[in-house]
Amino acid sequence: MSGGVPNVSFNNGRCMPSIGLGTWRSEKGKVTEAVKAAIESGYRHFDCAWCYNNEAEVGLGINAKINDGTVKREDLFIVTKLWCTHREPGRVEMALRDSLDKLGLSYVDLYLMHTPFAFKESDEICPRDADGNVLMSDIDYVETWKAMEPLLEKGLVRSIGVSNFNLEQMERLLKTDGLKVKPVTNQIEVSPYLTNDELISFCKDRGVTITAYAPLGSADNPAFQSVKDRPLVINDPVLQELGRKYGKTAAQVALRWGIQRNTSVIPKSVTPSRIKENIQILDFELTEDDMKVISNLNRNFRACSFPFVPQHKYHPFNTAGQNGESSKNKI
Repeated sequence: MSGGVPNVSFNNGRCMPSIGLGTWRSEKGKVTEAVKAAIESGYRHFDCAWCYNNEAEVGLGINAKINDGTVKREDLFIVTKLWCTHREPGRVEMALRDSLDKLGLSYVDLYLMHTPFAFKESDEICPRDADGNVLMSDIDYVETWKAMEPLLEKGLVRSIGVSNFNLEQMERLLKTDGLKVKPVTNQIEVSPYLTNDELISFCKDRGVTITAYAPLGSADNPAFQSVKDRPLVINDPVLQELGRKYGKTAAQVALRWGIQRNTSVIPKSVTPSRIKENIQILDFELTEDDMKVISNLNRNFRACSFPFVPQHKYHPFNTAGQNGESSKNKI
């Protein structure tokens, strides 16, 4: 499936390419060509979501390369996500079918619950009251998970997983009575500035892989722009020095660090040259000492913390652990 890219193995016998293309904030008018360029560069893993509002454009790129014979559908690994407004059990399959229709596909390889918290049922991405406050829902993510399990039997998905779950939420889900299907992955923010060691170790010990979003620190995140003296992974002098040592960029070193930790990394770009550069990380290997040097850059700095979402019992980053690993919040 992965065309030379190493795979990460799932607990259900399937696998996922360790390098993928992220599509969050990938603009309409650009993302279709970005997907085409990615496939031509060797990408087979594409990370999408209903709330990114660009599934149709991503699907155009995917289907264009299928139709011209560059790839077959079975060569690709397509991920999308169940958004916060579709968490009532009766809305889960409907939401997936909407994503499939936009993507122009009959199934996705991986369907993720986007967050553990939920919003009020709505067709809007972020429903708000008259004062501008986000309308939250108390729907339990465990109940939503149980509604995701039948999607496998219907052939609409190949695997299911979660995203943005903290350690305590993962533990609660995995210990759920009557759990029929274990999540195959937890997609979380991981970069040299947020190594997330505790959560990664917990998940791996229980057969749950890690997909690392924002592996380069999500410098274009709007919430991140307001952070004074925000740290930028690609400008880190240690990574730049290692880049010179290996004949690579700081970004390539950071991504290589990610796949050598046996995580799947999904850097986002719509620039063809950058897309190609991000996958050119298979021709070198970081030494054990250099892996430790990069891990020691950890600042517990979280670029994606859902600051627009109010305090909520299922918010994964509500407490003192917001920019670290362990949150100890309600589960």
